[in-house]
Amino acid sequence: MNQVVVMPYPGRGHINPLLNFCHLLSSRLNQPNRTTVFTIVVTEEWLGIIHPDRKQANNNILFATIPNVLPSELNRGSNMITFLTAVRTKMQPPFEEVLDQMKLPVTLIIADVTMFWPFEVANRRNIPVAAYWPMSASMFSLMHHIDLLESHNHLYVDDSERGHEHIDYIPGIPSLTIADMPMVFHAKYGEMFKGLIPNPLEVTKKANYILLSTIYELESKVIDALRSKIQIAIYTCGLNIPYSQIEPNLESYGYGLINWLDSKPLGSVLYVSFGSYLPVSSAEMDEIAAGLAQSGVYFLWVARGETSRLKEMCGEKGMMVDWCDQLRVLLHSSIGGFWSHCGWNSVKESMFSGVPMLTFPILLDQPLNGKAIVENWKIGWNIRKEMRGIERDKITEVVRKFMDSKSVERLGMMERVKKVQEICQESGSSEEDLKAFVNDMVTNKKSQCIC
Repeated sequence: MNQVVVMPYPGRGHINPLLNFCHLLSSRLNQPNRTTVFTIVVTEEWLGIIHPDRKQANNNILFATIPNVLPSELNRGSNMITFLTAVRTKMQPPFEEVLDQMKLPVTLIIADVTMFWPFEVANRRNIPVAAYWPMSASMFSLMHHIDLLESHNHLYVDDSERGHEHIDYIPGIPSLTIADMPMVFHAKYGEMFKGLIPNPLEVTKKANYILLSTIYELESKVIDALRSKIQIAIYTCGLNIPYSQIEPNLESYGYGLINWLDSKPLGSVLYVSFGSYLPVSSAEMDEIAAGLAQSGVYFLWVARGETSRLKEMCGEKGMMVDWCDQLRVLLHSSIGGFWSHCGWNSVKESMFSGVPMLTFPILLDQPLNGKAIVENWKIGWNIRKEMRGIERDKITEVVRKFMDSKSVERLGMMERVKKVQEICQESGSSEEDLKAFVNDMVTNKKSQCIC
């Protein structure tokens, strides 16, 4: 019996896809004559956050905890620098204590690339380590080529003055602007976050494998470019969304929502969610609520913490909830669009479900994801650019136009998103990569750590 230790970054958008990947990997690794246990290391707080069904779904997936050495998940957004500093400086000692107490031999560590110290621990203990990247391959490449940004004087510059300048030299990535880049590359935030977010270039020097949470057919050029430059094995590991657990109905979380969706015409409902972290301002939320209500379009809005306040503003055609199982909702036949903050997990679930997107990027990798949706795959609109501001009348106009099932623009977008959906649901290349990674694990072949 072997053991794989998994160290995710302590955030919902990181833990969920890595947990999904572990379930997928376990199903491929465990045979009648071979057992591999996955031990996922999280804080005590995060063990309580993870849904019980996810913790009990697989007997070969276990959890180990470290103390709550980080600011609480409930308010980490109030001081992101403190949170990132704690991740960098306080998690390693208790993680090593967990490793010391392991009874089974550790044959591999899978760690999130956004933390540097797990790779140092693995190297020091001579344990093979796989670098898991939970965002797009394009985001990985952009961060991996930070030296090119610096040499072209495009790093840590004022995006308000130079946001229009084009960047067309990152291998495999279509031309983008400074405004399209993550905020950590802009002058306002760059110095603030410097040293707190590891450079993948340095991390991959310590890794034996790289695992990208994407599908080759979606980002083939950038993946080919990365493979030509990085001399260790790079595997695409699929979308890492919980589609294997999807049931044909929504009964597991409330009849009210199910009945409401069932009563709506095919493709008539706009699903609205801006993620679980760092929401938009209250003033913007008010304008969005008013604009949606005026549009006359059916909408389902997940507004954590704002539901009771906004419910009265949403009119007869809107439904407000604090939480829903997003993938199950997106797969419902009544859903015809997704107004999204463009977090990578939301993007993947929307593409898998064949739902076009109104992009509303807020921070981090979201502008880059939004650009891919609108300009590369052409399966959505950028609502910020369509409106040039958050104002209720403009929201009404854009939402009506976007959800108009008879418009030529809408019909073309739906045709393209269905093709993307086919790619996501078939994902044959990721299955081949997964087989190759499993073979490497079983035979214990260690790639040379050379970049």
